[in-house]
Amino acid sequence: MNNTTTTQKNWILNLCKVFFIRLVLILGFNQIKSIMSELLTSIENIHAYLILGILLIFGFFEVLSGYLSQTQRTFSDWIQEVGGFLVLIALIKPAIVFVIMLSGDLFFSNVQHAWANWNFGLLLILFLLVDDILQYWYHRSAHEYEFLWKLHRSHHQAEEMGFFISYRNAGLYYLMMPNIWWVGFMVFMGGAKAVALGLIIKQLIIIGSHSTISWDKPLYKSQFFRPLMKIIERIIITPAFHHAHHGKSKVDGVSDPNGNYGNMFSIWDQLFGSATFTQQFPKEYGLQTDPKESWQVAYFYPLLKDKRAESELGKGFEKTDTTSLEATTVRLEKGKTYLWCQCGKSKTQPFCDGMHHGTKFKPLAFEAKRTGDVKLCNCKLTKAGPFCDNSHLR
Repeated sequence: MNNTTTTQKNWILNLCKVFFIRLVLILGFNQIKSIMSELLTSIENIHAYLILGILLIFGFFEVLSGYLSQTQRTFSDWIQEVGGFLVLIALIKPAIVFVIMLSGDLFFSNVQHAWANWNFGLLLILFLLVDDILQYWYHRSAHEYEFLWKLHRSHHQAEEMGFFISYRNAGLYYLMMPNIWWVGFMVFMGGAKAVALGLIIKQLIIIGSHSTISWDKPLYKSQFFRPLMKIIERIIITPAFHHAHHGKSKVDGVSDPNGNYGNMFSIWDQLFGSATFTQQFPKEYGLQTDPKESWQVAYFYPLLKDKRAESELGKGFEKTDTTSLEATTVRLEKGKTYLWCQCGKSKTQPFCDGMHHGTKFKPLAFEAKRTGDVKLCNCKLTKAGPFCDNSHLR
């Protein structure tokens, strides 16, 4: 295929993406009118169908772009992603809402539907903001605390992006997710219609940010739309923003798997110092160290555990301290980016191997200024990281 043909193909594909986004936005505004009507009397019937519709639309365009025909996904990947979605939407969410409704009816029946007469717009804003900040901190905690990380880890094992990845987590991760319980509370208080519309808007952004149909790419490249995108990315999660979170490591200069935790709005990452804005996309996705557990272990952990000692989901697995007082002499190449371990758990000291996941530590990315041997700190006490400053002697 010559360059002209390739350029024409890319131009047509980008045009289709822009058209698709505009179409979805138009349909979204029309849907608001529909939801405002009496058709939205049952949250289970309406919002579930519309979310399935969003999945089908993104799936159609991923097929159209040729992605699904080239995917390297395994059977285990599909089970985790599609199966996880079906269990979540058909069992876990309804069960949590049922528990909230039943408990509320038994113990707090006097306040049931107390918000039913509130302004619809106010309820919608309340639902979205509380839902999103709850999920931000839950998601962030899943990267900073070991047990939650193990429940969330399978989400980052995916080596390709796609709309179903957003449903790839352990079952217990969803049962403990606070914003799902918030959904039940809102329904109990009389905000079912606001919840239904909020979930549709939320899923449109989440599925879009995980999909390979990166609607922001052509807009970033356009001189006309680029300034607008600078504003949009400061409000909602874009594909570029979230894809960076799924990148393998910071070595590529784009990825930040220990940042960009936002689910729908990027404002929380900006407020709490975890935002990395980029217009580029990672070169590699997945985990630095991945023994690839079975889907059964990944989904049913901690009820099921891996039999291998190297697996984080294995019985008796522990991260050990691998620091030492002596600096490590390594040879660096000028212009190459390296990740220096700061957690002290890496098995490839002084470099990072991903053992920091599930802790509040992050590796330090640095670019070698010259080719040659240097002493890198291995005691993790240096004030001049990654280089040794003899702090281990004090």
